[in-house]
Amino acid sequence: MIMRVRLVTPAPRGSRAGNRASANRWAAILRRLGHRVKVSTDYHGEPADLMVGLHAWRSADAIARFAATFPDRPLVVVLTGTDAYRFIHSHRETTLASLDAADYIVGLHPLVGDVLPERLRGKLRVIVQGARPLQHRQPAQRSFRVCFAGHLREEKDPLRPALAVRGLPSDSRIRVDAYGGAHSEDWAAAAQEEMRINPRYRWHGEIAHAELRRVYSRSHLLVLPSVMEGGANVISEAVMAGLPVIASDIEGSVGLLGEDYPGYYPVQNTQALRDRLLRAESDCGYYAKLVAACAARRHLFAPQQEHAGWAELLGDIQTQDAM
Repeated sequence: MIMRVRLVTPAPRGSRAGNRASANRWAAILRRLGHRVKVSTDYHGEPADLMVGLHAWRSADAIARFAATFPDRPLVVVLTGTDAYRFIHSHRETTLASLDAADYIVGLHPLVGDVLPERLRGKLRVIVQGARPLQHRQPAQRSFRVCFAGHLREEKDPLRPALAVRGLPSDSRIRVDAYGGAHSEDWAAAAQEEMRINPRYRWHGEIAHAELRRVYSRSHLLVLPSVMEGGANVISEAVMAGLPVIASDIEGSVGLLGEDYPGYYPVQNTQALRDRLLRAESDCGYYAKLVAACAARRHLFAPQQEHAGWAELLGDIQTQDAM
């Protein structure tokens, strides 16, 4: 049966925020499954057979309105990051109201159920974000390129890699290239100032996704220093590009890369990150271990896995509706 799906995201059309990229990719998957999909940032009671709401707090009004307008129609709420790791604590009533209204909750990594009250865990489905494969070229050896891909905002701890490469030994070839827009003038000014005093750091600002994929192909490492993540798609993209990852040891990264992944460092620990980067640069055996560990997880991020997850969920929804 063809369903009319309203997919609500807090990120507006044209935004390069992760929520918009995810919404667009999932809309394409649902269309390939035969459904009619409209992506929007709000909802005012228009006819729909199913709502998929991204972010339990930021999309709370749309979620509540759909639940009130069509109480017998299926509702899916996706935990995308700060809703699971910030707003479920700081704005608990509103966030939990969205999750209570949901028939299904989608999480983006398998550890996210730990943040949910016991009564909600039976609703949880895990659908890991996929990424298209990309052949990793041999990067130039005159420098050791470390890329950061993410917006400059508090949750990303975006200047941590820059701090970690200040004052490295003169024989180190490490350079950090940061890609992503600044969420405020203060963040932009901080990045500009860091470039002024730190010759190993360069902030490139927002770039097109196609160009970011080229960055992956010519880098040695991706660093993900985030304080919180719902299941970062940059990990999926890096792994599918053959690019090893150094990440803070937060639940959202551990849920994707596994408990025994060798590339973690304690979150917000500059010295520990510095040590990881220097070891990856200087120890070929350690670097090969990172590459192998990412390769072993590659199947989890294949686009067909994400497609299959949504196909199974939509199939279950339609089966339930037919009962």
